[in-house]
Amino acid sequence: MGALNPNKTKTRMSNSTLLFIIAGIIFLVMYGIALLTFPLSFKQFQTFFDFFNLNAALFIVTLGMCIVMIGGGIDISVGAVCGLVTMACAVLLESGAGDIWDALFLSLGIGLAFGLMHGYLIAYLEIQPFIITLAGMFLAQGLLTTLHREPLNVTKPAFVALRSVRIEIPWLGTVNRLGVFIPCEIRPGVLVVVALVIIYAIMMKWSRFGRNLYSVGGNRQSARMLGINVKKTMFFSYVLCGLTAGISGFVFLITTGAGNIGNGSLFEMKAIAANVMGGILLNGGVGNLLGAPIGTLTLLTINELIRAAGVQSNLQAIVSGLLLYIFIMLQSIIMSLRDRKNFRLVLPSWLKLHRPVEGK
Repeated sequence: MGALNPNKTKTRMSNSTLLFIIAGIIFLVMYGIALLTFPLSFKQFQTFFDFFNLNAALFIVTLGMCIVMIGGGIDISVGAVCGLVTMACAVLLESGAGDIWDALFLSLGIGLAFGLMHGYLIAYLEIQPFIITLAGMFLAQGLLTTLHREPLNVTKPAFVALRSVRIEIPWLGTVNRLGVFIPCEIRPGVLVVVALVIIYAIMMKWSRFGRNLYSVGGNRQSARMLGINVKKTMFFSYVLCGLTAGISGFVFLITTGAGNIGNGSLFEMKAIAANVMGGILLNGGVGNLLGAPIGTLTLLTINELIRAAGVQSNLQAIVSGLLLYIFIMLQSIIMSLRDRKNFRLVLPSWLKLHRPVEGK
């Protein structure tokens, strides 16, 4: 047997994997704190499943935003597009002009239209993503209020039947005070979330598009030198994000059963926050797509923990914002420590300790 080579280099863990592991640990810690603090609420399995049941649309929007952020972009129109889709589908179904399949194709069409428009303007005309998607947000909001200003409940029997579908997990549940076993339930939107997570994770891990997107997000100039079509890659990332926002709107409608001008409100901000908590860098090029649902779970756990503690709604946003500051600082410190040679803790001049001059 040959002797082991002591100089053999070990494979270094990637930044995406490191941040994903940290995001998973943070979620487990936060959920553990919730279990210890409010065991009656968080100990029930249904509470965990309700994170997905009630927020499936947010999970989906976060996945689309994750793809764009890995490519070094941003899309702040996804919440408005989601809201527009819910109202457009609600009007279509209530008017009797179409069925559920027509509403689904309409939602995909609206999301695809915004994705194509944003992708072309950002990738090929090289306009700043923030400006373009801000215009898209205003456009979607304007179209939403034009369609219908008041809440519109969908009463179509086929749609109501779809909303009522529940999938029971017979081996998992909670025993109530009367000693009756109540199995956990999941809604159709959860299946959509699981399917998209699997599809997008495979795409980002093993497809050429996924590898190219990481390269483009890391360094566009280097990506061009490697022969990657940067514009095409960026274009398709926004197309996917828009399409995902359309799917999210349809799932949102299934969850709530009504179109409303407030649907999808602040989804874009929540999606960005969830992705940051999931280990996706705003600079691009670093992040694991599975971190998107992990970050969403962390965000929802924090919000539910704050709500269970009886904190007022206006303070919930303050606490969430402060925690987001901490997550961003933590990411910055970790990424700096990965390259110790360039790591410096820079303090303002008025905080630096100046040595006294000798003789004075």
